[in-house]
Amino acid sequence: MIVFAHLSDTHLDGSPRAAARTEAVMAYLDRLPYDLDAVLVTGDIADHGLATEYEEARTVLASRHPVLTCPGNHDVRGPYRQVLLDAPATDGPVNQKHRVAGAVFAMCDSSIPGRDDGRLDDETLTWLEGVLADTPSGTPVFIVFHHPPVVLHAPYVDAIRQFGEDRLAGLIARHPNVVAVLCGHAHTPAATTFAGRPLLVAPGVVSTVRLPWETGTWGTGTDGLVDHDLPPALAFHVLDDEGRLTTHYRVVVV
Repeated sequence: MIVFAHLSDTHLDGSPRAAARTEAVMAYLDRLPYDLDAVLVTGDIADHGLATEYEEARTVLASRHPVLTCPGNHDVRGPYRQVLLDAPATDGPVNQKHRVAGAVFAMCDSSIPGRDDGRLDDETLTWLEGVLADTPSGTPVFIVFHHPPVVLHAPYVDAIRQFGEDRLAGLIARHPNVVAVLCGHAHTPAATTFAGRPLLVAPGVVSTVRLPWETGTWGTGTDGLVDHDLPPALAFHVLDDEGRLTTHYRVVVV
């Protein structure tokens, strides 16, 4: 059995509020009596992509559990690489493969520098195709990135989702050992499907996006869109020995 946590959108910006909410989530995870196999953080780790924000993230996201990250649209590749990965501050997509507890986590970069919407570029898709080709067919694979590649019926988020998703869907269809697609960006927990697999969206740590039937606004306007008072939340994903994936969502008191 594999058990891992999934959080997203910490938007660390040097403010006490963002830090306190992220610290509360990480403290909750560190108090668990069970050692998690991993903690996934699916992007928008920093709010402005500054090196100082990643320095803060390196401290706040430290955990006894293995922490795996990928960038979002608020992240900047150079400082992200330099501070979080101790790597040269290059500008290409940040793609990382991790093998944890008998599973492969393909952490992909869905960001487009300077834009809020997302896309897996050719370099990333070629890299992902190589990861899947090199992974034995009996090994479970989780594909992880920031931007959901589907409509979530949250108009503001849908306008800046991941586009050009057809090639990704075709790639997943050729590899039955892809268990699920995991992402963030929406600031609301959600569960749907993509390419016939579960697509699971982590809640936002820094805030929660309200849905049209909560706000009465069905366009892409931002009036009343973001709720800063709801507590941060996270997901737990469990892959059991029969290959069944189960997800639980938890809120965390700050």
